Amino acid sequence: MNARSRWLMISVGLGILLNPLNSSMVSVAIPRLQNVFQLDFTGVSWIIFSFYIASAVAQPVMGKASDLFGRRKIFLTGLIVAFIASLIAPLSPNFGWLLVFRIVQSIGTSMMVAVGMAIVRIHITDKQATALSVLSIFLSGAAAIGPFIGGVIIHWWGWPAIFFVNIPFVVVSFLLSWRNIPKDEPSTSVARGMSFRKWFALIDASGILLFTVGLVALLTSLLSAKSSGQLSLSTVIVGLIGLVLLVAFVRHELKAKSPFIPLRTFAKYPAMTWVNVEFMLVNVLFYSLFFGLPSYLQTVRHVSEFLTGILMLSLGLCSLVTSPIAGRWIDKSGPRPALLVSAILMTLGSVWIVTLNQTSPVISVCLALAAFGISNGLNNVGLQAALFKSSPKEIIGVASGLFNTSRYLGTILSSLLIGIVMGNKFSFEGFQVLGIILTVIAFSLVFMSRRHRESGQLQESVGSSSSN
Repeated sequence: MNARSRWLMISVGLGILLNPLNSSMVSVAIPRLQNVFQLDFTGVSWIIFSFYIASAVAQPVMGKASDLFGRRKIFLTGLIVAFIASLIAPLSPNFGWLLVFRIVQSIGTSMMVAVGMAIVRIHITDKQATALSVLSIFLSGAAAIGPFIGGVIIHWWGWPAIFFVNIPFVVVSFLLSWRNIPKDEPSTSVARGMSFRKWFALIDASGILLFTVGLVALLTSLLSAKSSGQLSLSTVIVGLIGLVLLVAFVRHELKAKSPFIPLRTFAKYPAMTWVNVEFMLVNVLFYSLFFGLPSYLQTVRHVSEFLTGILMLSLGLCSLVTSPIAGRWIDKSGPRPALLVSAILMTLGSVWIVTLNQTSPVISVCLALAAFGISNGLNNVGLQAALFKSSPKEIIGVASGLFNTSRYLGTILSSLLIGIVMGNKFSFEGFQVLGIILTVIAFSLVFMSRRHRESGQLQESVGSSSSN
């Protein structure tokens, strides 16, 4: 790989790491934000919801936009949007404005993730797999060390620092990207002669609106009911509106020519559907722990943000160390053994959470974090391999997009689960209930992981029969 390719990877890598970094740093800031803005746990959880919902919508939309306006333009624009949001968010006069800037930040960072991989695939032809694996390290590494960085900077400089820390990354990435990302070909700017109506149809603006408003309405209803402890008429109405909109979204997507989420693909390839369902459940479990454990440490055990960040680092380090080992293992044995071991480790970690008491040694938290970290490393590689095994080559692009959608749905559901279980206040009893639910999910993953070899053979036969 020549010097130009390496600089291109660094330019793109520094940009795409901002999305996972900002999604994970906030886990340590939740108790502090509760105190600053005088919110209950349900209210402050929207700092997580908003980011993931915006990312789930923005990434596929910006991927399509890059085909029309040019990948370099979208990437550089994303850096500018992220810079502005990170600069202004700490100045928010109230929590509502903080959510607005958090959403803007999510959109900006999603613009870079959506096109970063494509830029590398197009402009780096030598040792492309190595280049893509390096970018994966930027993504997974940023998510892994996010709680550690968040804990350290919040301890010394307060919660606004989790936004200001983005600025040097954005500035360096912009300067390097301006110099190293090749200019877009004139043919990519096909949107110049496109009407707004055609553009909205292409990105499926109606589907996006139905999905976003329906999901937010349903989440608002569920969280409000849990927070107040009763079902008011307004809560029921909002919930019903959310359900109706989501049903309308499903009907719309089945008929749309360019759907936001191609639901027909799930029905056509059931083996691939199972992989996505498993990936969604894995993310529900992983992010429930990822966001729940820092609040337990700080609220129940009164551990500082600094020490919480250090403890959470064990999860990220175990995940990073495991991923390359998992790759070699899966190349030899297939995804099934690795995913089975991963599910067992998640079950043991979840059971361990249930057995915790309020006097358990804080350092013992590292045992559960190590188990979940190793399992996360196995899942990152194993489920991606299972996806490739279960998806026909001609739809691998669509399959990868659906895979990322499943990730975001899992993270959104994890935030909802924590909000429903905890309600107004994070408590030790609620944390134990969360552990029981996670144990059930992990135990179900043990059985699901045993399907992969059969699913892969079934899908291969389907693919071969369809090609004949």
